[in-house]
Amino acid sequence: MTTSTALLTSRRFLPLFVTQLFGAFNDNLFKNAMVLFVVYSIYNSEAEEARFSAIASAVFVIPFFLLSALAGQLADMRDKAKIIRVVKLCEIAIMLVGSAGLTMAWEGMAVQSVAIPLMLLALFAMGVHSTFFGPIKYAILPQHLGREKVLAGTGLVEAGTYIAILAGTILAGWISAEAAAIWVIVLAVIGYVSGRQVPPAPPLIPPEPLDFNVVRSSWNLVRHTMSDSRVFLAIMAISFFWTIGAILFIHFPPLAKNVLSASKEVASLFLVMFSVGVAVGSIAINALLKSTVSARHSPASVIAMAVFIVLFQILCHMWDRQTGPELMNVATFVSHPLADMLLLLLFLIAVAGGMFVVPLYAFLTTFVDKSQTARTIAANNIVNSGAMVIGSLAAVGMSAMGIAIIEQLLFVAFMCLGAAWLGRLLWQAEQAAAASA
Repeated sequence: MTTSTALLTSRRFLPLFVTQLFGAFNDNLFKNAMVLFVVYSIYNSEAEEARFSAIASAVFVIPFFLLSALAGQLADMRDKAKIIRVVKLCEIAIMLVGSAGLTMAWEGMAVQSVAIPLMLLALFAMGVHSTFFGPIKYAILPQHLGREKVLAGTGLVEAGTYIAILAGTILAGWISAEAAAIWVIVLAVIGYVSGRQVPPAPPLIPPEPLDFNVVRSSWNLVRHTMSDSRVFLAIMAISFFWTIGAILFIHFPPLAKNVLSASKEVASLFLVMFSVGVAVGSIAINALLKSTVSARHSPASVIAMAVFIVLFQILCHMWDRQTGPELMNVATFVSHPLADMLLLLLFLIAVAGGMFVVPLYAFLTTFVDKSQTARTIAANNIVNSGAMVIGSLAAVGMSAMGIAIIEQLLFVAFMCLGAAWLGRLLWQAEQAAAASA
């Protein structure tokens, strides 16, 4: 029995895995159902569509920036399993609001004045939900698993996350907004039930008073956590990756519609290929490293990602754009001579990304003391979310300047080089630490 298989049958891992799976599934079903409906049914301008997609992404990640410090304090100083139960119960209430917004949008009732604000409010609340769940899903692993199983557990969590993104994205692209309004409530209930099965994970340090000043606590947490050079490099490299991912996810729907003349089902297919690729990369790097936590292959992985992005951009330029009023459905799209190569490149971009980022997350959860793990992940989330907001603003700014989405892909490829540099510095720091040990 492999380590991964053993974990998936373990009472100490399976409930957390299932809870994370359905939470990510629900996040992406709701967000993509909303974005695809607005892009394909309300707006008719590449700039407006990219702007709304960027706004939706920013609304979701802002809570990570504001509340991650408090979430990290709670996760380290309270029972993590109890927090999971509260968070998943709140998800049901959040999805009732989101469901109302989706239903109103589908029925054409006060779409701009009420339906879209309701959906964005629910998306912001789901960001809050994920902010408090995020530190737990990684910090609980070293507490419930042995050190030799943390990389495998992290890889499974990442792979499960992207499988869930895959499922949520497929469903969002193929069902109506009205049907999505029902599914998001059902998934929230399933997540709550599975969350109740997570074994207790009491704090490893005596509880301390919580600092509710989010500015002060966030600044102090990030400053303290990133005082170690290796943690600083890992967090910065992860932040580069998520900025890259945020920009790509923002651009996929309008790129599919305006550059490739493809339907929302094809846009969903793009997100699916990306999600599958990251899941494959997450599992592949664990096998390549043989469960050893190391950034050894991270620089090469993200350089490969940059090369694949450039090739993807070139292929988009070569695409024969359809001039008629009808957008290509999936069957018509995949019959295009360049479609197979386009999807393959998208898959390879994501595989390389998964191979880059998973060891960095595993490093953060194993390098620091177990009593500090949740706050380390929280500090990482603060920096990551700030970087993603900056990436969203950059996408909006470039679109406002008239830079076509297809050309913005080159900016993303350039960012990969920065991530590779940080990954190399981390690998060198690892070697220096090993030599002096």
